[in-house]
Amino acid sequence: MDLSEEKIERYSRNIVLAEIGPQGQERIRRGKVLIVGAGGLGSPAALYLAAAGIGVLGLIDSDKVELSNLQRQILHDTRSLGEAKTRSAGRRIRALNPDVAVRTFQERFSVDNALSLVREFDFVIDGSDNFATKFLVNDACVLAGKPFSHAGVLGFRGQVLTVDPSRADSPCLRCLLPEPPGRAETPDCSRSGVLGALTGILGSIQALETLKFLTGAGELLCGRLLTVDALKLTFRTVAVRRNPDCPLCSGKKRITALDQALYV
Repeated sequence: MDLSEEKIERYSRNIVLAEIGPQGQERIRRGKVLIVGAGGLGSPAALYLAAAGIGVLGLIDSDKVELSNLQRQILHDTRSLGEAKTRSAGRRIRALNPDVAVRTFQERFSVDNALSLVREFDFVIDGSDNFATKFLVNDACVLAGKPFSHAGVLGFRGQVLTVDPSRADSPCLRCLLPEPPGRAETPDCSRSGVLGALTGILGSIQALETLKFLTGAGELLCGRLLTVDALKLTFRTVAVRRNPDCPLCSGKKRITALDQALYV
């Protein structure tokens, strides 16, 4: 590894960590991460990965910046209103760290593009805000054999789980919930609210899991669902196992292609 003096100074707080060191920093530099959603979760995840020196950062989002986003989506600012989120996010990330190669996709993460996209990256962060997309991220990553971080936030509560399809002790989202709930069954943040600072905590944990995966440091949240109650400020880790009847990752799998599942 050949780091310039400027890069050694920029990443010095990473490099002095015994669990990372120069070799780990090089793994971060070579890492390619896709973030699905440049919103409340994707914003802190993208900023901390960029600051850490990630090599390639992919961002996919089809939305434009709205005023109500700014309460939590810290990639954007008032000047970004009406602008494509990927454009606003790309500008912010490049300003933070020009070393990062930013790839933006101003489109919806869909059955048509999901597999081809995740196959291009080493790790995927699910920063989406609806169950249909979360299950699509889960299914695409499991089918492609790509590790990813799942997170969800609503109100004052949130959860995080890391899924690595190569590990027998790593259940996927369908092990916990075989089918996504319908829209009528699931409130969204526009109706139920979401605390912006909590998305910052959860998105930062997703970035942390990504960096741990790339460097091999510590233990990932595989087989462990981390739940957060912001009102009580409690963190709870719940052990979860692979479902032997999981329709996606078990020996009895019924989903072998994305067009075999329903995402509504």
